[in-house]
Amino acid sequence: MIPPNTSLVKYDNPVLVSRNPEKKTPRARALKTSSPPPSNGGPVPTPPPKGGSKLPPMEAQKAQQTDEILNSILPPREWTENGQLWVQQVSSTPATRLDVVNLQEQLDMRLQQRQARETGICPVRRELYSQCFDELIRQVTINCAERGLLLLRVRDEIRMTIAAYQTLYESSVAFGMRKALQAEQGKADMEKKIQELEQDKRDLERGVNELKAKCDAIEKREAERRQVEEKKHSEEIQFLKRTNQQLKTQLEGIIAPKK
Repeated sequence: MIPPNTSLVKYDNPVLVSRNPEKKTPRARALKTSSPPPSNGGPVPTPPPKGGSKLPPMEAQKAQQTDEILNSILPPREWTENGQLWVQQVSSTPATRLDVVNLQEQLDMRLQQRQARETGICPVRRELYSQCFDELIRQVTINCAERGLLLLRVRDEIRMTIAAYQTLYESSVAFGMRKALQAEQGKADMEKKIQELEQDKRDLERGVNELKAKCDAIEKREAERRQVEEKKHSEEIQFLKRTNQQLKTQLEGIIAPKK
């Protein structure tokens, strides 16, 4: 028989649960419990108390309630081997001081064997400490069911808090990665935009230089044209003055004999 993964929680000996081959439907299968065969080398279930002694009714009822609470807190483990279903329930044997000391030693030994980290986030260390806490809950529940249920509430609250932190961490990591990708993409777009703006700036500067050269050429041409026009206008004025003087002289010559 291949046992399940070892755990710090103390379990009873496995029990073989065989299915009735006559019933084919899952709902109609009758489960019957039997001890594992000695030939396979499997563990032997715990025998009933010696001498046929029975617990008093109140103690038996209390023990039954304790077993039910233990099964609700730590459900039985199940695994299949060669088509046979094996079930292993959590132990209801009260723990002694030696059991607690052994639990501490096993915890330290497995932390060392599995090379768990001493600090920081470590799934191995978290798993082992969770198993140790479950074993402590089992030990406390046997002596006081109410205290065990309160510890169960504490354990579930811790797990919910860790799950919330884990979800928050994963969402923050995803948000950071998304923002980093957006920043990289935005950086590339910004660099491309900067290159385009620099090219536009060079084009505009070249256009300004061309317009300045054209403006200078126009100013020079207009200055030359204005000089030519002024010279021509000056010459025309001088010509008109000379003509006017000649006409005045002629007019005076015509008018003078009549006197």
